[in-house]
Amino acid sequence: MSTISDVAARAGVSTATVSRALNGKSTVDPQLAARVRAAAAELGYRPNGPARNLRRQETVVLTLIISDVANPFFTAMARGVEDVAHAAGYSVVLCNSDDDPAKERAYVDIAVQERMAGILVSPTGRGDSAGVLAAQGAPVVAVDRPLPGTPGDTVLVDGALAARQAAEHLVQQGYSRIGCITGPSGVPTADERLAGYRAGLRAARLPAAADLVRRCEFRAQGAYRAALDLVNRDDPPDALLIGNNAMAIGVLEALAELGIRPGREIGLIAFDDAPWAALLDPPLSVVSQPAYDMGTAAAQLLLERIGGASTAARTVTLSAHLIPRASSDPHA
Repeated sequence: MSTISDVAARAGVSTATVSRALNGKSTVDPQLAARVRAAAAELGYRPNGPARNLRRQETVVLTLIISDVANPFFTAMARGVEDVAHAAGYSVVLCNSDDDPAKERAYVDIAVQERMAGILVSPTGRGDSAGVLAAQGAPVVAVDRPLPGTPGDTVLVDGALAARQAAEHLVQQGYSRIGCITGPSGVPTADERLAGYRAGLRAARLPAAADLVRRCEFRAQGAYRAALDLVNRDDPPDALLIGNNAMAIGVLEALAELGIRPGREIGLIAFDDAPWAALLDPPLSVVSQPAYDMGTAAAQLLLERIGGASTAARTVTLSAHLIPRASSDPHA
């Protein structure tokens, strides 16, 4: 299905010009508007009906684009956004990008086309969405990950420090061959956690062996395969730092298949304190990130921008904290 970006490319104009032309705005040159309409007809483009209806509320609707709506981290973040937005009289449209740059771009195009009051986004870190947002000048706040190459308001967690502390904890517990399963290269949160893991091992004077690191999508399936690959080595790791709670599910599944018990046989720490983490046997050690607080901080920054704040771009960096449980205790 054609998008507003396709029409803009065919007509040789911006997505904003396409939106104005198709909505009959008098500010668009008639010849330009005709070219846009012709491009739309050739591509069979039709504006999104439900989004068009939302335009009537454009000053009170925010767009939130997150990478995985099934991940409790992002649902907690979304709740923080919604609570602040609702209190201020705004509604929130939730979009799930699946960490897919093309899907993210499609949602950005819709948000721009429908003139949402503001946009909050957890960027994939790939694709050209950042450039589109910068060109349109819409109020934008990035949360969890920065918009690549574009200065702007951002709410982050110090993931490198948290990963370092987790690696140091594993060393203090007596583990010495510590592996890491993290997200794809180029995704800021994945890169930060890997850098923190390596810094923790260096601080403990342990080698950060590249053969004990695996990178995959922030999903259970990829982490399952990565865990099997690591623990089936002739010299397997005796502990793992895991990039997020979805990955932890895949790792736990792999260990269960092999009859390996976390804690005594392999230490585990995962990012994010999912509701089920403390209920496992043994309970899972985690790096707890303040997801709800990240959402509230991001929404507050966005509302300030919508209200006309003219201060320089700000970055709010929150802290995560380690919650040690039996999965990282070899004596449990």
